[in-house]
Amino acid sequence: MNIKKLTLLFTIISIATFSQEKNTIKEQFENVYRTSTTYQVYKVISKDNYESLKDNVLDSLTKAKEVINEKQTSLQIEKDRIEKLNEKLEKTEAQLERVTLKENSISFLGTPISKLTYNLIMWLLVIALSVMLGYFVFKFFRSHVLTKQAEDNLETVELEFEQHRKKSLVREQKLRRELQDEINKQKNN
Repeated sequence: MNIKKLTLLFTIISIATFSQEKNTIKEQFENVYRTSTTYQVYKVISKDNYESLKDNVLDSLTKAKEVINEKQTSLQIEKDRIEKLNEKLEKTEAQLERVTLKENSISFLGTPISKLTYNLIMWLLVIALSVMLGYFVFKFFRSHVLTKQAEDNLETVELEFEQHRKKSLVREQKLRRELQDEINKQKNN
């Protein structure tokens, strides 16, 4: 935008300068016309006025050409500068695009993946692992309950067995006494 303003400024200045020279030349022509003498339908101009006018016109044209050359040189310099800036802008935009792509992706197993996909995969893994953990915790507590019931049943069975053994022992002792008593009765009889 700044380059356009600068070019516009140079153009306006050159037009203004060229217009001033034209006005000056025009005035000089009018002055020569007024100061010249008339012969029938012709105007007679003095050589001095003609030479002076010619020198002034040539000087004005030379100055105008110099100004035009300067403006063209300035314009070419600005065009070159604009081209360089455009190239630099293209490189910067390409760099920005690469950085943005790199910023919005994550390398996963050597493959670039977008952050959205990566987050989706990670959350799916977290949810799957949470479900599996919940399942294993449920199974653990369930087996713990079953184990506790089995231990309680074992204790009950052991108590019953112990009671049964004691009863059996008592019964066996009782039977032995009775047998011994019978044997003793038989010996005594």
